[in-house]
Order: sequence, then structure tokens, then C-alpha cells
Amino acid sequence: MKKKILSFVGVTLLLCLVMVISTMTGSINVTFLELIQGLVTGTNEEVAVIRDLRLPRVIISVVAGSALAVSGALLQAVMRNPLADAGIIGISSGAGFTSILAVSFFPALYFWSPLFAFIGGAVACLLVYSLSWKSGLSPVRLILVGVAINAVFSGLSDTFNYRGSYTVTSVSPTTTSTLAMRTWTDVEIMVTFGLTGLIAALLLYRSCNFLALQDKTVQNLGVSVVRTRLLISTVAVLLAAVSTAVAGLIAFIGLLVPHISRLLVGSDHKVLLPFTALTGALILLLADTLGRTIIAPNEIPASIIMSIIGGPFLIFLLRRSDKVSGS
Repeated sequence: MKKKILSFVGVTLLLCLVMVISTMTGSINVTFLELIQGLVTGTNEEVAVIRDLRLPRVIISVVAGSALAVSGALLQAVMRNPLADAGIIGISSGAGFTSILAVSFFPALYFWSPLFAFIGGAVACLLVYSLSWKSGLSPVRLILVGVAINAVFSGLSDTFNYRGSYTVTSVSPTTTSTLAMRTWTDVEIMVTFGLTGLIAALLLYRSCNFLALQDKTVQNLGVSVVRTRLLISTVAVLLAAVSTAVAGLIAFIGLLVPHISRLLVGSDHKVLLPFTALTGALILLLADTLGRTIIAPNEIPASIIMSIIGGPFLIFLLRRSDKVSGS
């Protein structure tokens, strides 16, 4: 219990610290006092630029990181597979493709792009689940099918990006992996749909715990396994879809963060899900802050930093899975 409390306090303090540092540092640097005074009075031009350009980026990083991490935890619970992640198994790329379609042909419906992204993510999730099922879900088979689905939807998205039309050029920042040039409109979308999904996920902690049991045991408890899996998967896809629609394609957070969280606070989803949300927010914000400051004024997208970290971690999990299965 003491370890869990210390973990929550530590991650919360680190998240607050990184948020402050990320807001103060960059191409424009201000002190903490200047930042507070500028936000309150509105007379500091540099702080005004930070408020309009950097602060939305920080908020989106926090909410998107939480959403992606919790989405991964939910998918791992549904599929009983430690390798499930929206970015790896194609859900994010499916969401990105339908988001491009929606914004390209219906720009007036930009606020509702996460719902269009949700449709694409749901289709990708259904394809991965059905095509990789063969007397159970093999971790390696899940990854291979997911990579194939990811490649298909990524290719469809690239088709739009290479048409060279003005429409696609103008909307492509909404589906790329960089968090630069996000606005308060993007914050409104991310917060509205992201927090809705996060609240729904936190309310499903009992259902996630049930799925850790055998299906027959769950049914004997009076719980519908199919309905429970469908409900949790819907929330997981929603979280991944809204993150993709606003923040772009960012893989490995849903894979990396739940594993770190289980080591620190255990597998009870009542504790795991909120801790995963905090840790995901911290990691994505830290990745984005490092990406825009380490070689300033140039930037490294947060998705690249997460790929550098997550790629070796995925290999480690695959090798560990092979040892457990005896192959």
C-alpha cells in the first residue's frame, strides 16, 4: 500500500513539474513568475505567444498521453495479451485514415473528427481480433495481423497525402505525429472526447478485473463476457481514436505505460487505470518536451522518441512471450 501511495505522489509531482518546465522552456524562455504574471495580466507579449501556441500543446500532450496509455491497458485486459496496443495493432492507423477522409470531404465537421476516427478504429480492431483468433489469441499472431492491418490503413492514408491537393495539404497536420501548431480548438476537442473516454474507462475497472478470470468463472458470476469485452473495447477504441485525430499517430505508449504501472501499483484496475493515465500523460509530455528542446530550434516529433524507446521494449516482450510459451 505504501508503495502505491508513493508511486501516485511521485508521478503526480513529476507531471506537475514537467508541465511547468515544458510551458516555460522552448524558443521563448520565461521565468515562472513572468509566466504567472503574463497569464494573469495579459500584458507580456512573450507569454501571450506561449498561451496561444505552447500551452495548447502541453494540454493536448497530457490528455492524449493519458488516453493512449489507458487505451492500451483496456485492450490488454480485453485480449488478455500484454502486447496489445492501439498503435501497434492498427487501430490508430485505421482511426487516422477515417479522420483524414472526414476532414478532407467535410471540413465543417472538424470538431466531430474523433467520431469519424472512432469508426475507422473500430473497423481495424474488429479485423485484428477476428483475423488473429485461432483457438485463442497468440501474442505473435496478434502482432503480425496488426502490422498487416496497420500497413493497409497507413497506405490508404499516404494515398491521400500524396495526391498533392490543397485540401489534403491543409488538413494533414491533424493526422500527423507532431504536436506543433495545435490550437485551443484542438484542446476543446481533445478534452471533450478524451475526458469522456477516460471517465468511462475508470468506471469499467470491475469489468476489466473480471476479464482476468476464466470465461466460465465470469459467466458463473452472472457477467456477460461478450458484452463486457465489447463495452471495454469500445471505450479503448474511442480513446485511441480521439488521440489520433488530434495528436496524430503515436505508438508504444499503450504498450509501455501499462507494464510500468503494473510493476509499481499491481494489476487491480481500480488502481492501475488512474495510475496509467497519470504515467501516460507524464511520458508523452516528457517526450514532446525533449523533442522540441533537445535540438532547438528544430524538433523531433514525440512519436519518433516513443518509437526509439518502444521498439526495443516490444522486442523484449516478444522474446519473453516466446520463453513463456516454450517456443
